[in-house]
Amino acid sequence: MHKYKILVFLLIMSLWSVSAKGQDYRYEIGGMAGTSFYMGDANKTKLYQNVYPSLGAIFRYNKDFRWSLKTNLVIGKVGGDTKKSDNVFPFAQTTSFERLFYELGGQVEFNFFNYSNDYAYLNTTKFTPYVFTGIGFTYAAGGKSFFDANIPLGIGMKYKIKERFNLGFEFSFRRLFRDDFDVTQKEGFNLDDPYDIKSGPVKNKDWYSLTMITLTWDFGPRCKDCLNLY
Repeated sequence: MHKYKILVFLLIMSLWSVSAKGQDYRYEIGGMAGTSFYMGDANKTKLYQNVYPSLGAIFRYNKDFRWSLKTNLVIGKVGGDTKKSDNVFPFAQTTSFERLFYELGGQVEFNFFNYSNDYAYLNTTKFTPYVFTGIGFTYAAGGKSFFDANIPLGIGMKYKIKERFNLGFEFSFRRLFRDDFDVTQKEGFNLDDPYDIKSGPVKNKDWYSLTMITLTWDFGPRCKDCLNLY
């Protein structure tokens, strides 16, 4: 196991070091819009069940053509209904919920191609798929408020439609560490522990998913020092 850890570390460091020599515009800012849905006790397996709209803002720091650091603020909505679930709960009890949520998070992105509309001699392209992960925090108000950390896991694509403008699409899951994202009231039948069984560290945790279209604008100086080419 120790050898595997060393190999993974060396792989990450090598990807970081060969990920092209720089970036012309260091920063991006923009917005995103799309949909959100929940997965948990009221929806174990079905994608895009009870879909609601979501909006957000993003800021990127582009270290180079391959690596970026991103901050996002998202406002969305989720909901669920046990009548649409394949789960059968004790005494045939049912419940449903809807709630607004707010997310503030940060992610590390890795582009599969050197992303830029210039510098063809560096094998840059206007289009690239990418993957990302990081950490965020989710808050939801209601009769029973909710606050928890989340781990985002996602994939995306982006295309430089003009010199400073980027159009993107990304799909991600947010893994929560609690089981009461779907609990909006303190009394009655709830989904935080519907079977009265204590949850384990990898069991009975809630998730939500975002499918977003992004539009961002590049800024920051285009200069020799930014590219580190000279």
